[in-house]
Amino acid sequence: MSTRQTKECVMLAAGLSSRMGKWKLMMPWGGGTILDSALASALSFCDRVVLVAGHRGNELALYYQDHPRIDVIQNPHYEAGMFSSVQCGVAALTSSRFFLALGDMPEVTPAVYRTLWFGGNQDVCLIPGHDRGKGHPILLPQRAKALIAHAPESTTLKDVINQIETHVVSVGEQGIHWDVDTPAQYSQVAQWSGRACTMTSK
Repeated sequence: MSTRQTKECVMLAAGLSSRMGKWKLMMPWGGGTILDSALASALSFCDRVVLVAGHRGNELALYYQDHPRIDVIQNPHYEAGMFSSVQCGVAALTSSRFFLALGDMPEVTPAVYRTLWFGGNQDVCLIPGHDRGKGHPILLPQRAKALIAHAPESTTLKDVINQIETHVVSVGEQGIHWDVDTPAQYSQVAQWSGRACTMTSK
């Protein structure tokens, strides 16, 4: 009898939002915020999300403190770059393979997580692909945890992925490409997805 695998996701939410000019994660999206939408999709399939915070991290911890399946982890070195947040989040995992997602991608659907999970070999890195190329989230195998934990300071996520066999899994979702970094992208993605959004934040 096989044991059910726990499905965990590391979601990165530590950045300064410097290109947006305001804290983008708490900007309105649908009935909540950009980050709410990203989390809801992950939690529709995953058992737990490790949310890595940095900039205004105490506010995120307070905002999600009563959610039983979200653990907010503070990265004290978030200004060192994204990979430091990846390392921080991966250190808090209990599962073997895991998703890595971005908190500023509100239109990734639960179907993407499901397709990746059942998409092939558990020992490879699975990357969603649609139309014009590859996107996020990605599903990393167990061996990625050690590679990330012991990586030299100058390492990037791409460096780690290059050490692992990767497969692209076709999905029917444009949202795997839609990250929201600038006011123009915010308006454009809202238009593409039929969202009525305004440039305000909490």
